[in-house]
Amino acid sequence: MVTPRSVGAARLGQVARPSTAASRVGKESSLTLERGLAVLQAVADWESEAPTISDLAVAIGASRAAVYRLLVPLVERGLVRREGSRVRLGLGMLRLAARVLPQLRMVAMPVLRSLAEEVGATAHLTVADGDAAQAVAVVEPSWTAYHVAYRVGARHPLQRGAAGRAITLPLNGPAWVYSSGELQSGAYGVSAPVRGVPELRASVGVISLAKLDDSVIGPRVVRAAADLTAALS
Repeated sequence: MVTPRSVGAARLGQVARPSTAASRVGKESSLTLERGLAVLQAVADWESEAPTISDLAVAIGASRAAVYRLLVPLVERGLVRREGSRVRLGLGMLRLAARVLPQLRMVAMPVLRSLAEEVGATAHLTVADGDAAQAVAVVEPSWTAYHVAYRVGARHPLQRGAAGRAITLPLNGPAWVYSSGELQSGAYGVSAPVRGVPELRASVGVISLAKLDDSVIGPRVVRAAADLTAALS
């Protein structure tokens, strides 16, 4: 005998099945995305000659057939390219990277503005680019009689100047770096590394033509670097 109650239960069952199926599809899509990103990361992190399909299969713990499938959308979007059995990063990565610096600069500007106004010195965000340090954002103080004009895009060796040496500080090293005349005679700098942002090797610092008391300025620069980490997190 079919009762209204049993009909209602049957209808509920019919609704539950698609929901369960949708949930399963969602989990499978999430897993596929995660594995695809793992492949991309493995290609990017490979230190020797470009990895082979077999190398990538071992790296992400999947079969060669699975890696072939995961590579298809990455190749279509230009994020990787196939050269026989080897896989390299594609030019699509450059397009993505080109979008990063403007967004990083936008997030950093309020932090640098606050630091420049507080200290009365030109504040900057510097990132590592190979073995060079490059200024990607600069803010000059508005109230000083004179200050350093520091050009966005300026580069110098990582091992020279406070900004570069701060980037290379070990985790258990000093909190900040002080420099005097290393890049420009009569210029002083204090910089602190940006910690806690994966894949970002950077420092926040100030540069001035007046001698800086790093015991006072150092903690302020460290705080600004921490503020940037929080803004990026």
